[in-house]
Amino acid sequence: MRSELSATSTLFEANRARGAVRFDVHARAGVTRRGALHESGSLRVRFPSPEDQGLSGVFVNTAGGVAGGDRFDVEIAAADGARLTLTTAAAEKVYRTPGAAAQLNIALKVGAGAHLAWLPQETILFDRARVQRRFDIDLDEAASLLLCEIVVFGRTAMGERMEQGEFIDRWRLRRGGRLVFAETVRLDGDIGGKLARPAVAKGGAAIGTALIVPGDEALVERIREASESFSGEVGISAWNGFAMARFCAQDEARLRADMMTVLARTGAALPRLWLN
Repeated sequence: MRSELSATSTLFEANRARGAVRFDVHARAGVTRRGALHESGSLRVRFPSPEDQGLSGVFVNTAGGVAGGDRFDVEIAAADGARLTLTTAAAEKVYRTPGAAAQLNIALKVGAGAHLAWLPQETILFDRARVQRRFDIDLDEAASLLLCEIVVFGRTAMGERMEQGEFIDRWRLRRGGRLVFAETVRLDGDIGGKLARPAVAKGGAAIGTALIVPGDEALVERIREASESFSGEVGISAWNGFAMARFCAQDEARLRADMMTVLARTGAALPRLWLN
């Protein structure tokens, strides 16, 4: 029996998905175009249609989701003056696993006068899913960034909740070579019980973060003016030259609506896939 389990485990490990995307964009005469592109494994990026000035990209995971032991790496560089918006073709599902956690690594570099908007659709964690995600962001002092992430603990539309599992989310933001923001969120073990605590999520099943660079108190006030329309809890503050909004809601639909309200206040144009 042990030999059979070992063989099954070895086969499972050998069939883990690997995917990587690496590319750069540059601006010429005010128009952003893609430079060199590298794709491997099950991760792809597509550029649906040219725009007047900026460029939009859509990530596609042909593996059909993320399972334990999978690894996906994204590395993007926006050169001086370029404008790039990125999203995903659909919500990303992270499935349950008895083994190793999935690894998601994202590295973003934005040059002087460039703007990058990272706007993927939701990440949905199934019960007993395990995932470790890492963001490393390097901005020029004159760059701008809009980075939004929504994480849903369970398929709330199906009446499911994530009870057990692991979610580790590490963010590091450097601006002009100086570390201005560092945070690691760690939820593991009895995640359902922890989210039920009043000081954590008060039973909420969806959380989100919007990182806005540059950001100041004027932007904070514009967002706070919409507070009466929020369905969930939203907190917004600014420091070190950037603003951050935190979201918590009972389900992804309410949080997504709150996120869209906040993004509208920043003047951001949402990807078309968000509006379908």
